[in-house]
Amino acid sequence: MKLSFTNDRVLAVMAHPDDAELLCAGTLARAKADGAAVGICVMCRGEKGTATPGAADLGAIRREEAEAAAGILGAELFWNDAPDGELFDSYPARLKLVEMFRRFRPTLVIAHSATDYHPDHRATGALAEAASWFAASAGHVTGEIAPLDTSPSLWWADTINMAGFEPHFFVDVSAEVDTKKRMLSCHRSQLERGNDRDFAPIMKLMLRQNALRGSQAGVLAAEAFQTQNVLKRAQAW
Repeated sequence: MKLSFTNDRVLAVMAHPDDAELLCAGTLARAKADGAAVGICVMCRGEKGTATPGAADLGAIRREEAEAAAGILGAELFWNDAPDGELFDSYPARLKLVEMFRRFRPTLVIAHSATDYHPDHRATGALAEAASWFAASAGHVTGEIAPLDTSPSLWWADTINMAGFEPHFFVDVSAEVDTKKRMLSCHRSQLERGNDRDFAPIMKLMLRQNALRGSQAGVLAAEAFQTQNVLKRAQAW
């Protein structure tokens, strides 16, 4: 069985500028190859993601890195611009994401699991769940942009280092690993954090996680997901 993304519009809603590359860029690349439109929404600036607090213009640097990575994929980049550690599930934050959804009009949203380790990741997942529902409701007004015709499907992405995550299914990304590596290589500010004892080397982490998920699925490399199987959101594939 091979999942096809033909005619889909796939939007990854991730907390930080390198999270999509770690968790779902292979799936986005497969979707792009199938003819889907793909987008990446980065919720936080990433300006505190450094071993040197107060580093000049790190947020601007990380946005440039995210733009370069999205360019490799041919993905539309949405930048929410919340400071690291200051992202919360509030109505204004929901409405801002609703407007992004209405601009991109996704059929599938990929977001962080509620079991992920990072508070910004968990806040992103909560916001994506709420906004993906309300984006189809005319009662939530965002200027002149029309509501979605229907709420998109929602997949939860694997957690960083796979902790506490039981996959519902896997996507074979064996052919997309090189693309993921090229995208992740754009995030030089993070790759250079090798001597930061609070930081896991992200290239090694990504490759190890893809290989381990691949071994579980019987392929060289895979990304793991859960579906949101709730009333009005569960769909047949």
